Amino acid sequence: MRELRSLVLAEMKILTRDRMALFFTFLFPLVFILIFGFLMGDIGDVSRSTLGVFAPSDAGREYLDAAIREAGAGTMEIVRYDALPAIEEDVLNRTVDFGLVWDGDGLEFLYDAARVQENFAFQQVAAGIATDFNLRRQGTEAPIAIEMIDVGEASSTSWFSLVLPGILAFSVLSSGLFAVSGHLTAMKERKILDRLVVTPMHPVALLLAIVAIRLVIVYVSTLITLFVGILLLGLRYDVSWLRYTVFVACATVGTMGLGTIIALVVRRPSSASNIANAAAMVMMFLAGIYFPIEFMPAFLLAVSQAMPLTHIANAMRYVTGVIDMAEVEFWAITLSFLGIAIVLFPVLGRYVVRPLRR
Repeated sequence: MRELRSLVLAEMKILTRDRMALFFTFLFPLVFILIFGFLMGDIGDVSRSTLGVFAPSDAGREYLDAAIREAGAGTMEIVRYDALPAIEEDVLNRTVDFGLVWDGDGLEFLYDAARVQENFAFQQVAAGIATDFNLRRQGTEAPIAIEMIDVGEASSTSWFSLVLPGILAFSVLSSGLFAVSGHLTAMKERKILDRLVVTPMHPVALLLAIVAIRLVIVYVSTLITLFVGILLLGLRYDVSWLRYTVFVACATVGTMGLGTIIALVVRRPSSASNIANAAAMVMMFLAGIYFPIEFMPAFLLAVSQAMPLTHIANAMRYVTGVIDMAEVEFWAITLSFLGIAIVLFPVLGRYVVRPLRR
């Protein structure tokens, strides 16, 4: 017990002295969500957008105003203009998000061509205004009432509400991979393991110390990131804390087991962290962390399903309440990562926790 306590304290000192590891563990996820949250958190949300209106003709004005109010649901800001050049200039300068022109003969909508991602949402609103306006002018109503219903227990959510749990999943993956492929191999390169293995220390004790420190660090890091997203960005999550805690623990030790494979294959310790970093980056783009994987071609979808990060991200979104998932599937993912750790940790203790191969 005294041996394990000493190793835990030593691991803590090593980690606190590694400023780069601390930055990527704690600060990098926060910097990322703050930058992208404030810049891109409202993508696809037109409820707070601004519509410029230039309507020199009084024909059908009451119908047009009613259609605009209906489309904006009382939240979209409307700015009136007296001249066409003024509204065109403000659309280009992004003083207003998009514009509407009614001259008595036809509707025209003005967009900034550079706003590629947002224009799709603006065009949907414009199509709704045009349809409603035409129906009102004809003295008719829409023959079918449309109601949006979210199927399942998870309610409708924003794009960034899905991204943040994905960032938490990436933090778990990268921390677990680098704990072995980066941290342990660095200990080899710096001859720290050479000094440890000649002591009465058992390799299992060192592994337990590393696992204990990583579990605490990852759990605290994900909690900080999650609460920053909730408090500063106004995101809402219905977190199942028991599932969250169990999953973070199992996923962390499971990804540490995956890091064992890299440490075994790569003979140069200094190259192991580079390979782990490259693998994490590839998985980050193919696992649907930043954009939906539904847009991918079929062969990339198959590759994505083979990525561990895909399942970590989906399970993290489930425990934070933003997607639905069968309970059996969640526990299958969780226990699979625990199984990976159980299978690969003995290999880690036997072949990795030993002096540098010469």
